Amino acid sequence: MQVLATLISGLLFGCGLVVSGLINPAKVLNFLDLAGTWDPSLAITMAVAVVTTAIGYRLAFERGRPLLDSSFHVPAGNAIDGKLLVGAGLFGIGWGLAGFCPGPAIAALSIGSSPALTFFVAMLAGMAVARGVASSPNLTGVMR
Repeated sequence: MQVLATLISGLLFGCGLVVSGLINPAKVLNFLDLAGTWDPSLAITMAVAVVTTAIGYRLAFERGRPLLDSSFHVPAGNAIDGKLLVGAGLFGIGWGLAGFCPGPAIAALSIGSSPALTFFVAMLAGMAVARGVASSPNLTGVMR
């Protein structure tokens, strides 16, 4: 049942990305271009997402436990460290340059988007490099 719920949730999320235009890098880049061809329509998408998430979290945590598991699995850490800041910075730079972030890029793969494929391959390469840095005893201190 958990796998089916996960599949349905992922499909619903992907459909939301398609309907909102987030799989179109031009729309995203226009949203980020405040001094040029700014397109504020994605702000509506973000506002709806924030409200929906807030309501969803409130309802879910009031239940005391998830529907399909025995407990919530919430991250224990909340420290703002170098690893988080570098990761967030790289995410923002990549999003601003390519117009994709991971979710929309994967959704865009379903329509055969070659820019999404290029982004996806580069993302996988970046993940491999990050794992290599994280597991290297000589480079681990750099990220702390």
